Amino acid sequence: MHLKSILPSIIIVSMILMAFRADTKKKVLFFGDSITQAGVDPGGYIRKIDSIIKAEKLSDKYETIGAGVSGNKVYDLFLRMESDVLAKSPDIVIIYIGVNDVWHKSSSGTGTDYDKFGKFYDAVVKKIQASGSKVILATPAVIGERIDNSNQQDGDLNLYSSWIRNFAKANDLPLVDLRKIFIDYNLKHNPGNAEKGILTSDRVHLNAEGNLIVAKAMWQAVKLLK
Repeated sequence: MHLKSILPSIIIVSMILMAFRADTKKKVLFFGDSITQAGVDPGGYIRKIDSIIKAEKLSDKYETIGAGVSGNKVYDLFLRMESDVLAKSPDIVIIYIGVNDVWHKSSSGTGTDYDKFGKFYDAVVKKIQASGSKVILATPAVIGERIDNSNQQDGDLNLYSSWIRNFAKANDLPLVDLRKIFIDYNLKHNPGNAEKGILTSDRVHLNAEGNLIVAKAMWQAVKLLK
């Protein structure tokens, strides 16, 4: 058999193998608000996850996709699911939402009432699951880092975070409990009761240490997902 006659077959086989290798990568999509939007910037938590993946020599196993939009609340996620999530066919979706649902109630009057939050959240999860993607949930972390329960939205953040915890348990879904992680960290590292500067730059958005903590917690959840 001449080389010219077998070249097409070699090329076809190579293309099939390349496609197979690409398909073996798990697509991990991060679905959220401005915290996630900033996660794809240099130093952001998604970029830090990329660095961890590279350090663990798993770049051929995982790829990350950021799908965060500033100002988003849970109903915004519901409205843009088709274009920003389902169209990208992710294997895993991490839902990280809730800060604006609480914060914007007092800051601009456009937050999400507690009962509506749960209904939209459930609809988002169910629709993502119906597409075949696995889901990981995350509680909203902080709106202010004071450790004496004097942050204005502590009560609502605790309430909404408890709903997410209970929903995760009832539906057997993995949970990254950032609310608890951030509170525990501040109790140890915020003796001056500062309202920002420990894990956030402005009471809400993550600083370098906050991005690293979120990255490690989310990556651990991704790795444990079967």
